[in-house]
Amino acid sequence: MRGDAVFHVHGVSKVYRMGEVEVHALREVDLDLYEGELVVLLGASGSGKSTLLNILGGLDRPTRGEVFYRDHQLTSASDAQLTEFRREHVGFVFQFYNLIPSLTALENVALVTQIAANPMDPAQALELVGLGDRRNHFPAQLSGGEQQRVAIARAVAKRPDVLLCDEPTGALDYATGKLVLEVLERVNRELGTITVLITHNAAIAAMADRVIRIGSGRIVGIERNATRASPSEISW
Repeated sequence: MRGDAVFHVHGVSKVYRMGEVEVHALREVDLDLYEGELVVLLGASGSGKSTLLNILGGLDRPTRGEVFYRDHQLTSASDAQLTEFRREHVGFVFQFYNLIPSLTALENVALVTQIAANPMDPAQALELVGLGDRRNHFPAQLSGGEQQRVAIARAVAKRPDVLLCDEPTGALDYATGKLVLEVLERVNRELGTITVLITHNAAIAAMADRVIRIGSGRIVGIERNATRASPSEISW
């Protein structure tokens, strides 16, 4: 296993109550995630992937169980402590880019660096995702794939320990999706950022160190790839 454990998840369940109906999003999940890993959470829509990702990122709390980030227990943390955890340690990439349309690519990235303790230069972050020459363009002047790469640059510019990606290629075509996966793989490889990527696309699993399969709120399988495939080798 690569490096030390970053997350320890023990007995985590999440129940949403809708009137008298209980929806069990997660059921007794046990999981460790390790430093430097690129992990794919694989499962169908509604399997619990996003709920688990949100709990790891401090956006949601489990109904039962414990979540540790290194030696910090997130499940007992206050709202203020979770905000600090997200600000200092976590970068998020979502399916939709959430860029501010009135700001340039550089300005969108710079927003995050203003609240980070040890940020990357925004221009350097854009170079990392291959958009150094598009820094002064507004979101409307960028393709979908370019906007997603700006969103990745924004997430990594604060040098997070953890990068959590929820269906980052879900709104993109095949060729553009590959470019985005190449950027995520590069960030993981060059910066050593633990990267957790949600997808329902089984082909993407080939680029991961480990594949964690989720079904009906449970972990139904964990597989380790002997070698990681390059995104350019993946077809779906």
